Amino acid sequence: MRIGILGAGGMADALGTQWHRAGHEVMISGRDPEKAAALAARMAGAAKVQEREVLAGTFAEAAAFGDVVMAAVLEAGLTDVLAAAGTALRGKPLIDVTNVHPDAYDPTRPIAGAAADLTGAHVVKAFNLCHVDVWRMTPPVFDGRPLAVPLCGDDPAALELVRRLVADLGCTPLDGGGLARATLLEATAAFVIGLWFAGADAQAILTPKEHAGA
Repeated sequence: MRIGILGAGGMADALGTQWHRAGHEVMISGRDPEKAAALAARMAGAAKVQEREVLAGTFAEAAAFGDVVMAAVLEAGLTDVLAAAGTALRGKPLIDVTNVHPDAYDPTRPIAGAAADLTGAHVVKAFNLCHVDVWRMTPPVFDGRPLAVPLCGDDPAALELVRRLVADLGCTPLDGGGLARATLLEATAAFVIGLWFAGADAQAILTPKEHAGA
């Protein structure tokens, strides 16, 4: 699979390196071409895949390159980056991993929905519940249980591609419902990240499944 990544920060590095190692072709992009090129070289070295480079390009080039594209930039710059990516995103699977500071999240302004409206892409909200370093783990397994990754999106084909990318990390994809429910996923991130910032064990708020009353 060809994966275009909009961004050259921690999430681009962590997830892009894992997917490159899993056999996918990856292109990252950023506002600073030299920084993006240097990161691409480091990612390729970290993945230890000698026969294939991690590519670097502009936002528009990464959007055109990918069979699936991931937006991995700060929320404050997301609109400008998606605009710079251009019309290549229309009708294409777009993974949105964006969060905002817990105190700043506004559920009346959903991030994933805005990205879909702006681009015409088939947006899938995913990978937004964990710290970036979790995505560097090979694989992310806790107490013998692989990490589960909820996905929210409307397009079946886009969801299937993202499920494959989740499985390539050694994680378990979970169906979180349509894109309208991405607002709940974003709010969940804001809530639990706020608890973690406050020093609480956010995972402890949920009981095991056998005690969920289902």
